[in-house]
Amino acid sequence: VCKQLSKTYREGGKDLQVLKNSNLLVQAGESVAITGTSGSGKTTLLNLLGGIDKPTTGHVSILGQDVAALSGNDLDLLRNRTLGFVYQFHHLLGEFSALENTAMPLLIGKRPYAEAIERAAAILEKVGLSERLEHKPAQLSGGERQRVAIARALVNEPACVLMDEPTGNLDGETASDIQALMQSLKTEFTTSFIVVTHDMGFAAQMDTCYQLINGELKQTSPVKNNQGS
Repeated sequence: VCKQLSKTYREGGKDLQVLKNSNLLVQAGESVAITGTSGSGKTTLLNLLGGIDKPTTGHVSILGQDVAALSGNDLDLLRNRTLGFVYQFHHLLGEFSALENTAMPLLIGKRPYAEAIERAAAILEKVGLSERLEHKPAQLSGGERQRVAIARALVNEPACVLMDEPTGNLDGETASDIQALMQSLKTEFTTSFIVVTHDMGFAAQMDTCYQLINGELKQTSPVKNNQGS
């Protein structure tokens, strides 16, 4: 949930308001697309929702917990246990295998190594990479690397996955495969997805679509998913 969320930056002695009094409610298992022109504040909004940045006014809560009330280890723990992140660039660690990259959130969360590896292998199988566990990022195609990034985001079974242009660097066929994968995983895990995208076809597949216009978040499609938050 975010309420009356605003973000203003100070640049060159002037205030630049990127977001204005934006409100958003995402239900459990709901997929939400956020669209808008370049520079409209989409990534800023995603960073605020993920607790990476702090709003100028308003607040964000995740599973009823106010993000602004947390700091340091408590905020890191909340992000680790409840959120997954997928970016346009996969941000995999080149020296580690697909299996190790996927297990990383669990290892950071102090899970036992054997458990982390077992769960990572299971989620990689679900995204169709059971034969690529020991391959390093440089040995994987662009689509495979993005599948690893999605597996890494889901390995903790988070309440919500935040995705910033997850298919932006992929060819059309691979992007379609990733979109289909997301839909199947959403159904299986009851995980919410908030996706920033320029791809209107991709956005149309989401349960709800919003557009950022002049810093304000406007719903552009009806809510299809009525599960509890």
